[in-house]
Amino acid sequence: MNLDFTAIIPSMPYILKGIGVTLQIAFGASVIGFIIGILLALCKIGKVKVLRWFADFYTSIFRGTPLVLQLMIIYYAVPQLLDIQIEPVPTAIIAFGLNSGAYISEIIRAGINAVDKGQMEAAQALGIPYGKMMKDIIIPQAVKNILPSLVNEFITLNKETAVVTVISALDIMRRAYIVGGSTYRYLEPLLFAGVIYYIMTLVLTFLGKRIEKGMRKSD
Repeated sequence: MNLDFTAIIPSMPYILKGIGVTLQIAFGASVIGFIIGILLALCKIGKVKVLRWFADFYTSIFRGTPLVLQLMIIYYAVPQLLDIQIEPVPTAIIAFGLNSGAYISEIIRAGINAVDKGQMEAAQALGIPYGKMMKDIIIPQAVKNILPSLVNEFITLNKETAVVTVISALDIMRRAYIVGGSTYRYLEPLLFAGVIYYIMTLVLTFLGKRIEKGMRKSD
């Protein structure tokens, strides 16, 4: 086997700098996705048919089309339609956030439905407004129940950010590809990138379990 990592050792710090870009995209997209997910989930369980239809339509669009297609449409459509040049990283954050919101909405909806209906009935009997009831009583309990699913969504999002290489965002994967092109050895930098993603996944999984354990102790 013709593997020689010595050729890419000088370039490893360059690839490692992509970790910051990858985490920036994943974290920014998670925040956007969580906000959109809550709003969509509330629309789905609400009684306004138009909002339910919109939430279901939104979810079907972003779950039914490839993420890389959504990414490229946003990257190329914004300059064409609005005559504004958008940078790769903000594009990725927006695209991944919109996509993640569709998945998170289903997670949150399931979490809200899993909360004991007696609590909602008790809150309504006490005259607590719907918005305050959802914000202070129902959603906090739902988030506790769905925390493992939210952590898994973030980990998946962190790995899927590798597709931003198609719009030249300098994440881990793109930097590994650049190093491969400059050294004419693609396998070694790609394997190194794979190790980075694997370690990041292990760390995020560990942190997720610690957070989940801490929340259980607080019950």
